[in-house]
Amino acid sequence: MLWRGVSGWRALRRAGGRVPARGLRCSARARTAMPSWVIDRYGSNEVLRFTRDMVFPIIHFPNEVIIRVHAASLNPIDLSMRSGYGATALNMKRDPLKLKTEETEFPLTLGRDVSGVVMECGLSVSYFKPGDEVWAAIPPWKQGTLSEFVVASGNEVSFKPKCLSHIEAAALPYVGLTAWSALNQVGGLNKSNCSGKRVLILGASGGVGTFAVQLVKAWGAHVTAVCSQDASTLVRKLGADDVIDYKSGNLEEQLKTLPLFDFILDNVGGSTEKWALDLLKKWSGATYVTLVTPFLINMDKLGVADGMLQTGVTVGSKTLKHLLKGVHYRWAFFMPSGPSLDEIAELVDSGKIQPVIDEVFSFSEVPKAFLKLEGGHARGKTVINVISRQ
Repeated sequence: MLWRGVSGWRALRRAGGRVPARGLRCSARARTAMPSWVIDRYGSNEVLRFTRDMVFPIIHFPNEVIIRVHAASLNPIDLSMRSGYGATALNMKRDPLKLKTEETEFPLTLGRDVSGVVMECGLSVSYFKPGDEVWAAIPPWKQGTLSEFVVASGNEVSFKPKCLSHIEAAALPYVGLTAWSALNQVGGLNKSNCSGKRVLILGASGGVGTFAVQLVKAWGAHVTAVCSQDASTLVRKLGADDVIDYKSGNLEEQLKTLPLFDFILDNVGGSTEKWALDLLKKWSGATYVTLVTPFLINMDKLGVADGMLQTGVTVGSKTLKHLLKGVHYRWAFFMPSGPSLDEIAELVDSGKIQPVIDEVFSFSEVPKAFLKLEGGHARGKTVINVISRQ
């Protein structure tokens, strides 16, 4: 019997103490196509194309589910993927054995976040059933969520927090799992060891930043957030103890006036990496985690083998260099995880984490939403109300 943490127990309660056997479910009306926003080549916003003839998703593996998308949201990775970022690595993941006669990922649907309702279940899915309200973050090597329906592995899906609408819920999965990966799975922070630690979050007003502020605050940390002055009220409301305006002077000098930190989450990258690690407590297990890495860029420029080799050399040399100085240096990436979403859902339903939405667009306004995100300086997430398309 296939189980998965909290979701499994929830399903068990719903079934009255037993898990019903469930096979492949078919929709009442056969579908071959659906509305979707796709790209047929990489480029800027003009490559986005609306179609009513996108191939309807099919369950290929017994642990998959088909979700009817009620709401989706955009992330910076959608802008990057629209322009071709990571195509080499993602295509390798899509077809590792090169079984396809043509090396093409098009038409490609973008969008990683989904909040919606389960429509069909694979043979081994016992913890969800058609009609369940769920949320998920779909990995970037799969077809995305700017469609009427999307297919996902059951292990990537979780029950939607009961206190949120679909529009609210769609703002959280991708940024939540990215922050969770950086803070918990890579950085080692959790509710048991975070109390009283000094945490610095660089880039605190974006999607990942606003989630990270709330998460480490819920775990009891002292949070210092870096953002622009016009976002300071929002970030303080989310729980930040100290807010530093990076536009008000030399950021490095401002941060040096504060006590040293136990943990730094860097959503900005660039020149910050050159001085940020000097703000950590030495020889105390203090850790710097950055979400800005050259992994996919290296593979795009150098190819798979040379790109992986260059990436390994870079992270290895940086890790050793900083370890000799008494601090830990780490890279973090988004990782899809239904069990982690289960834990995030509990924090949301308990009132410790709330979605931060910058603007909501209708399904017909997807290009406009991309332009909004491209403009930068978002205060939270850009959400697409997909179900309103009808």
